[in-house]
Amino acid sequence: MGNRLTQIATRTGDAGTTGLGDNTRVSKNSLRVHAMGDVDELNSQIGVLLCEDMPEGIRTLLVEIQHQLFNLGGELSIPGYELLKPEAVLALDQALEEYNATLPRLQEFILPAGTRAASLAHVCRTVARRAERALVALGNEEALKEAPRQYLNRLSDLMFVLSRALNRYRTDGSVGDDVYWKSERMAKGAAE
Repeated sequence: MGNRLTQIATRTGDAGTTGLGDNTRVSKNSLRVHAMGDVDELNSQIGVLLCEDMPEGIRTLLVEIQHQLFNLGGELSIPGYELLKPEAVLALDQALEEYNATLPRLQEFILPAGTRAASLAHVCRTVARRAERALVALGNEEALKEAPRQYLNRLSDLMFVLSRALNRYRTDGSVGDDVYWKSERMAKGAAE
């Protein structure tokens, strides 16, 4: 890896192509490069979220997710290679179950709002969905393993759940809540 990073500005992409890990060159507008970019952006957004105050368990989980997203990006950069294992999807399933069990049942849709950390988790959720769509588009053109698509799907769900957990997290001992959408149905129910 050290030899690859000694020169950052290589100028090999000036013509609109980029090199993959198998030494092939593809257009920077290819479906594979779009998927790689969306996964990279998601990882960066999680890095921004990690700048916020949060429970240590969530912090540890997010750092592990960053490592798995790096694996996913590496897998996308080498067609046919596997770096993201099915066990990573199971770990997200377990985290989803653990954190969702601590939350009250939703009565209405929530807005992507609340604390800064919760709002950033919502940004991560939406970027994960975009990355998932990019992976589905790539999978429609090329054979891909299932774990990467499943991982992004679960991760988006988990980021929603973590946003709710982060809205409740307060260092002063108080308890926060979600920001609910003011729907017509809820307004009618309150008026009756």
